[in-house]
Amino acid sequence: MTALAVQIARASALFKTHDVRLGPPVSHTGTYRTPVSVDPWDVSFEDKIDLLLKADAGLRSARGVAVANASLAFWREHKFFANSEGAFLEQELIESGGGIEAIAVDPGTGEVQKRSHPNSFARDQRQEGWEAILAMDLVGSAPRIGEEAVALLKADPCPSGVTTLILGGTQLALQVHESCGHPIELDRVFGTEASFAGTSFLTPEKYGGFRYGSDLVNMTADATIPGGLGTFGWDDEGVPAQRVPIVRQGMFQGYLTSRETAQQLREIVGEEAPASSGGAMRADGWNRIPLVRMTNVNLEPGEWEFDDLIADTDEGIYMELNKSWSIDDKRLNFQFGTEIAYEIKGGSLGRMLKNATYTGITPQFWQSCDAICNANHWRVWGTPNCGKGQPGQVAHTGHGTAPARFRNVQVGVTG
Repeated sequence: MTALAVQIARASALFKTHDVRLGPPVSHTGTYRTPVSVDPWDVSFEDKIDLLLKADAGLRSARGVAVANASLAFWREHKFFANSEGAFLEQELIESGGGIEAIAVDPGTGEVQKRSHPNSFARDQRQEGWEAILAMDLVGSAPRIGEEAVALLKADPCPSGVTTLILGGTQLALQVHESCGHPIELDRVFGTEASFAGTSFLTPEKYGGFRYGSDLVNMTADATIPGGLGTFGWDDEGVPAQRVPIVRQGMFQGYLTSRETAQQLREIVGEEAPASSGGAMRADGWNRIPLVRMTNVNLEPGEWEFDDLIADTDEGIYMELNKSWSIDDKRLNFQFGTEIAYEIKGGSLGRMLKNATYTGITPQFWQSCDAICNANHWRVWGTPNCGKGQPGQVAHTGHGTAPARFRNVQVGVTG
């Protein structure tokens, strides 16, 4: 493999157009391991199957559930990194994931509705041990999830119009992922991932002076937070995990960077840009080059209790748990659908709504945010299936969110 690497390097040098500038040398040494309370590999296979069977039975206890899914997933990754600058690092990352899903079918019309827990697309995932699975309460939540899937078959459709929208934490996590996380990947901005993942509306001239959201919107890329799928000791260039400000009081402040792209940005915008990488280079295996990827891109909590936020909303819709998504290659125009929604009338949650959707333009949407729930309702959600690159790579990312309110949003779009 060493001989092949040298051969590739010599061939690549024939097409060199400029020197690569990586900034300060990286020479860290050390070890990192995901902290876990209960190693999931110490839990017996029989105990795992027993939990899944009980959750499955709970889902099927609701008359009308046609398909029940319950799953667990565990991930252990050993990583070694060394470079010619003196770095030598060893990491062990451990993830635990699980979820349940009920699918209900109306035999008369063929309509299909589904409900999931605790996150959409079969599971949530965290950098924790077996304790993460127990906290999901899959067995205890299963009957409710099955009943809600069946109830959605008879629910009223989401009305169409412009109204106040409150998004639950899981849906807001996907909103952050798609409309903030991807456009701040600096390789997208510079066009090196345009063929697969698209480009970005957050071009360098917007750095430090573009209003991304309202004054309440603060976002941070944080690779140090416990439990996040984007948490580590060092990235795959040997750069230490760190917190990077992305949006402060609504103003765009920073990108996800590599050693090389950080220097490119500094050449464009000057000394306002950081002098070194923010530590966002990650590869999904030893035989793939690292790419600029999300760590844990978080919407910082606000000041509201959830019940007070609902009570303060005269009319609107509360939506939760993603069902579908669509966003353009610059991450500007988007349309999302959720599994479940509830009408808000007179400060109270009302009737259940199905097939709920909303649409918007990214900066206008975030500028309409006028309330975010507090730390009591904030948690980091896992996205273990973020795709990018050619050949394709899958990254595991996290997004900390709490429910938030947005004004004058178009909902109920079906075309």
